[in-house]
Amino acid sequence: MTAERAYHHGDLRRAVLTAALDVIAAEGPAALSLRDLARRAGVSHAAPAHHFGDRAGLLTAVAAEGHALLSDALGESEDLRDLGVRYVRFAREHPAHFQVMFRPELLRMDDPGLLAARERTGDLLRRAVADHGDDPALGFMAAWSMAHGFATLLLSHNLDGLLEGREPEDVFRALAQEMPRLAGD
Repeated sequence: MTAERAYHHGDLRRAVLTAALDVIAAEGPAALSLRDLARRAGVSHAAPAHHFGDRAGLLTAVAAEGHALLSDALGESEDLRDLGVRYVRFAREHPAHFQVMFRPELLRMDDPGLLAARERTGDLLRRAVADHGDDPALGFMAAWSMAHGFATLLLSHNLDGLLEGREPEDVFRALAQEMPRLAGD
């Protein structure tokens, strides 16, 4: 199937998103160019702009898709430790999405699709901490900070020497269990 034919069948948007994810995973979001993505997809340089408008529109679509995937990965679990493990697993399985999702300077933060996807993810996390502690907002921030911080350190290879061959999800699970003791509770 030619690129032009794929475009007419509605595949161009997915092809450009997939190419963008490949570039982000290999080189980071700064390396992203609509012209390069058009070349990779075998379409005119104007074709990606038709779907995304500009680079910010494309990155916003990546972030919205990432939040939808993260919500699906979190599922309906209300066990905080399990949610953290699922969050870390998501980051490992979708590193390009993860690099973009939490970078407001790259995104159109008022995009309705992004807002809805972020709200769904936030709702899942907030529900899981609602019955823990005196201040649900602080519990939400603490749980998210721990999982997000671990995932970020993991993806940036800052934990490589510390994992000692153990699976990151197992290490996170053990770390989450140790936190109350380390905090003096």
